[in-house]
Amino acid sequence: MKRVLLFSSLCLAAGLATASCGSNTSAAGPGGGGGGRGGRGRGDGGLAPVVTAKVSEKDVPVDIASIGNVEAYTSISVRAQITGQLEQVFFREGDFVKKGDELFRIDRRPYEAALAQAQANNVRDKALMAQAEAQLARDAANAEYMQLTAERQSQLQQRGIISKDTAEQVRSQADSTAALVKADKANVESAKAQLDAGLAAVDTARVQLSYTSIKSPIDGRTGMLSVKIGNLVTANNTELMTIAQVQPVLVTFTIPAVHLQTVKGHMGDKQLQVTATPQETDAVASNGRLTFVDNAVDMTTDTIKLKATFDNPDRRMWPGQFARVSLRLTTIPHAVVVPTQAVQTGQDGQYVFVVKADQTVEQRTITPGQHVDNDTVIEKGLQPGEVVVTEGQLRLEAGSKVTTDLNATGGGARGRGGRGGSGGGTGGSGRRGQ
Repeated sequence: MKRVLLFSSLCLAAGLATASCGSNTSAAGPGGGGGGRGGRGRGDGGLAPVVTAKVSEKDVPVDIASIGNVEAYTSISVRAQITGQLEQVFFREGDFVKKGDELFRIDRRPYEAALAQAQANNVRDKALMAQAEAQLARDAANAEYMQLTAERQSQLQQRGIISKDTAEQVRSQADSTAALVKADKANVESAKAQLDAGLAAVDTARVQLSYTSIKSPIDGRTGMLSVKIGNLVTANNTELMTIAQVQPVLVTFTIPAVHLQTVKGHMGDKQLQVTATPQETDAVASNGRLTFVDNAVDMTTDTIKLKATFDNPDRRMWPGQFARVSLRLTTIPHAVVVPTQAVQTGQDGQYVFVVKADQTVEQRTITPGQHVDNDTVIEKGLQPGEVVVTEGQLRLEAGSKVTTDLNATGGGARGRGGRGGSGGGTGGSGRRGQ
């Protein structure tokens, strides 16, 4: 009896299943065929909508980007070299001055008096020098006469005409006169030294007097005035103001030390160009040249410091500003370039989808190179003029058919219908099948 009941239940279940299948098939109608391909997202032979771009060929610059700081080419701290009262100021704060322009004047009277005294001492020393030379000339002439007299007396003494004591007395006088000449020569040398010292004192006094007029050592822009007229300034101590040279200017920036060898290698070929753009709303880029590479890597940041020089003819760049810096290493000529979003990464490396003439795609492995802005240089795998997919790669596989018409309904709508399990060719057929 149990076998009869079990058999009857199985027959009833099979009959219900057969009825259900028959009902579903009839409801699907003519549009129900091909439901098996709906799950791939393209429907019954539909075209996958994609965005494409052509592979181009152009010269690609290779740059290193950084943030830099603008510095004055030279900054001078103007100080007085003498002590005195500040009498005049010949500029206004913030003025541009030229090299040699007079900036300040200190009270000249003490230094004019010192110069006059030094000049008077020099006149005295010249007189003493002349006196010493005259004394030398007189004693030299007397010494020569005494020497001749001593020789004659010696000859007379040898003949027995005069006594020996008389001859020796004359010789002694001649020797004494010769010693006096030597002393006179020493006095002349001393007078010469005194005269030279006096001349040096005159020069020193003249230099000190010149320091009362303080002039600009460079072309540049003046800063804030630290001392007002009437104040006492101290030699080599009081800073009057600063001058910053802003034509040219320097931009200091750092790059990762990993790029150091590349930079050094390209520096040997030519002078590297640098572009700096101040961080302003209407900033305009300025062009300069790399002029300095530091002699040591900063171990705390693993970066190397560089400096670029900019002529700054319009004085647009200002010391203290931050600027976006781009160091151009080289330019790759005739590089094959694609938009970066076209490059995909898979198990076998990086690849792109190439659209062929029959609107099917080929998955092609590539060798990417330098990234420049929104483009990627392709070293191997593509040729200029080929078309690659930049958007919509997730719907694709090798051999998929694509369309660049984003308004086409075939691909997207049928794909969504297939994922619903209706198996219909269109979204409407699927709903009717339910």
